[in-house]
Amino acid sequence: MNSIQDPLSPFRFHITFSEDPLGGGASSVLSSLDGGFAECTGLEATMEPVVIREGGRNYGAAQRVGPVNFATVVLRRGILRSQHLWQWFAMVTQEGAAAHRLSLSIVMSDHSGIPAVTWVLRHALPVKFKTADLNAKASEIGIEELHVAHEGLEFVT
Repeated sequence: MNSIQDPLSPFRFHITFSEDPLGGGASSVLSSLDGGFAECTGLEATMEPVVIREGGRNYGAAQRVGPVNFATVVLRRGILRSQHLWQWFAMVTQEGAAAHRLSLSIVMSDHSGIPAVTWVLRHALPVKFKTADLNAKASEIGIEELHVAHEGLEFVT
C-alpha cells in the first residue's frame, strides 16, 4: 500500500512562523504558516565597530563595539502548506511596517531529512513576495522568492 509522502520532504530548509511577542497582534491563522524552501541566503549579521581616535595613540585607533545590522534573508523555490503567506504580506503593506511581525524559524536538515541546525529570525517582516510564472505547460514551484527583513538573528542547535 502506498503511503502519502510529505510534500515538504524534498526541501532542505523547513520554515515555521510563530507569534512574535512584539508582533503587533498577528492572528493565529498567520502564525500557523509553515513550508519548505530549496535555497536560503542572507543569514548574516554585521557589527560596525566604532572607531575612537585617541590623542597620543599613534599606533592605530581604538575599536569599540558598534551597532549590528542584519541582511535580508532570501528564501527561494519553495512551497507552503497554507495559502496565508500572501495575506501576511498584504496585512503588513496595508497596515504599516510595525504591524503583524512574526518570528521565523529556519530548520536546515541533512540529506536524510534529520534537522541539523535552526536559525530564528525575530520580528520578521516580509519585504518581497514573488510567485512562479503562471504557465499551463510548466510545473513550477509555488513560491519563487520570499525576502524577509528582521531585527534579530539567533542560532539554535
